[in-house]
Amino acid sequence: MIEIVETDIGTARLTWHRAEDARFVLALSHGAGGGIEARDIQALARVLPQHGVTVVLVEQPWRVAGRKVAPAPKTLDAGWRGIWPALTGMGLPVIAGGRSAGARVACRTATELGARAVLALSFPLHPPGKPEKSRVDELLGAGVPTLVVQGGNDPFGRPEEFPGSFESSGAPDSPGSSQGGFELVQVPGADHGLAVPKRSPLTQEEALKVVTDGVVRWVVSLG
Repeated sequence: MIEIVETDIGTARLTWHRAEDARFVLALSHGAGGGIEARDIQALARVLPQHGVTVVLVEQPWRVAGRKVAPAPKTLDAGWRGIWPALTGMGLPVIAGGRSAGARVACRTATELGARAVLALSFPLHPPGKPEKSRVDELLGAGVPTLVVQGGNDPFGRPEEFPGSFESSGAPDSPGSSQGGFELVQVPGADHGLAVPKRSPLTQEEALKVVTDGVVRWVVSLG
């Protein structure tokens, strides 16, 4: 089901993937360089409703309007705040989520909006090649349980660059590593789009299963 929501900065679009007996609502927004067609977002929309999670894919107003360049962070936050009432109408706990820039929005607004948790796909820890410009404070400042799903070869921040010690094979039976108030699941060899190279020991399908399995386990742990 597609729902149109008017916000203070324009029209947003929500695409609902409903679970029959939902325990949570997961809102997932896109990054600054793509839309809700991203491979990880679509995989989660397919899988999570089978596990009691209604998934809502959120298209920010700038994307709905057809613009190619994302606005400033404060404008992205305003768009996210504008769609939040539509997410809480079911009376279920809402997990705020997104990929890349969308993950940053979810972290920045989680406590303010009363999110149950945050799912950060490909969190951009720093601009490529500029580790000194860290955004770790946004991540650690979410104030709620947070899961980061990160490619092992992400130029915006490899798993070992995140605070705390992290070692994980990223295998489907590995829940990730708890560190600094958040957990991290690594997708071995994957880039910022969670794509794996042809030489990778994992196929693209297997890599996405690492993502979905990790998220399912984490959601179950939320109760």
